[in-house]
Amino acid sequence: MTYILPILAVLLSFFGVYAIKPKSKHYIKLCLAFSGAFLLAVILFELFPEIYEHQQPKLMGLFVMLGILLQIILEFFSKGAEHGHVHLDKKSKNIPWALFISLSIHAFLEGIPAGGHSHLLYGIVVHKLTVAIILSIFLLQTAIPFKKALGIMLAFSLMTPLGSFLSTEVALAAQWSNALTALVIGVLLHIATVILFESSEGHAFNLRKIIVILLGIGTAYLL
Repeated sequence: MTYILPILAVLLSFFGVYAIKPKSKHYIKLCLAFSGAFLLAVILFELFPEIYEHQQPKLMGLFVMLGILLQIILEFFSKGAEHGHVHLDKKSKNIPWALFISLSIHAFLEGIPAGGHSHLLYGIVVHKLTVAIILSIFLLQTAIPFKKALGIMLAFSLMTPLGSFLSTEVALAAQWSNALTALVIGVLLHIATVILFESSEGHAFNLRKIIVILLGIGTAYLL
């Protein structure tokens, strides 16, 4: 399931967008809010206690901060696609390599702790669904040929399973599992907080978003 779910999430998103051609992003924003709340709750309920239980607090905190810094750098190239923002030239036929590489690094890192935390895996899958939908919408609206767009999404779908595989099969990665998990916590913490604390359009109170956030936190607590 650790390897299959992320791949299915991306490919289903791509073919769903190709078939339905959605125009409204309203429900995508709600899905992002749910995934952000769920990821943040899993971090607070499970991952933070785990990494701090038997490790030096300052060392783990350092890796969390490095993860936050790493995500800030990645977003310089992805332009915020991880939390719902993609800006592509619709007339371009060129593959957006900077976007693809930054999202792939992000997806690879997500896979590192996912293998040992089923609850986190579910949150990552929901988050990946929304990111894949947004990326698919923009790729299919550009002049990039369908086969190239499918190839990009297929390669992207493999990144999270690859991270999970290497984290369990490579001895060096296993030795640094807590540090790597702390690094990924920093990455996810940045994304989750940006999703949750971004200003709503017109700075208006959004009841639906609040309800979805509460559902995300409640789901993480009950699982």
